[in-house]
Amino acid sequence: MRVHKLSFAALAVAAGLSLTACQNGDGGTAQGGPSSAPAPVSSAPSGGPGSGSPDQAGGKDSAGKSPAPQGANTGSGSGSGSGGNGTSGKCRTDDLTITAMDSTIDGDHEGTVAVTLKNRGGRDCSLSAYAGVDLKTNAGSLSAKRTGEQAGTTVLKAGKAVSFGVDYPLNTSGGSGVRVTGLVVTPPDETKSVTLAWPGGATLPVTEGGGSPVKVGPIGSAGQGG
Repeated sequence: MRVHKLSFAALAVAAGLSLTACQNGDGGTAQGGPSSAPAPVSSAPSGGPGSGSPDQAGGKDSAGKSPAPQGANTGSGSGSGSGGNGTSGKCRTDDLTITAMDSTIDGDHEGTVAVTLKNRGGRDCSLSAYAGVDLKTNAGSLSAKRTGEQAGTTVLKAGKAVSFGVDYPLNTSGGSGVRVTGLVVTPPDETKSVTLAWPGGATLPVTEGGGSPVKVGPIGSAGQGG
């Protein structure tokens, strides 16, 4: 009787295992079995057709740079031309109105003539260092020597003027001296000169030895006009 009970129990266990195997084969996944296959990955670029095209949402190109907005200027130039600063270079003689007047102050031991250069051109221009100055006399031409003062660069705006001084010894000797007949002015860095009437003392004292008794100051040394 014990033998029959054991046999019946073994049959019951076998039947249970068979039923479980059938259920797994009907659509269930067996423990430890392979999972379902992954969904296929699209090979098309996210930015639309064309290899390396940046996406429409403002992505980056194949070089890792953000694309420039449509119609933007991508050139490397600054956009400023040679005349971008509003100047036309150095002041030319033909762009200047040059005048001279006596500026001697009573009591001075020297006479002074102020030479004024006015920009009559349409653009700003620059003047630097010293102008050339020569006095015409009855004894020949006499070139003025520079005073040696520091000379900078002056930007002369259109319609504006700047002046420099010409110093000369007064003739207090009582003699006839050297008669001055004209003043020749050459703007800095120019070769074209302008001849003006001499507004200063009529004569210079006669000097012995070399050297010029006439001195010229740098541009701006006699004040700046309007």
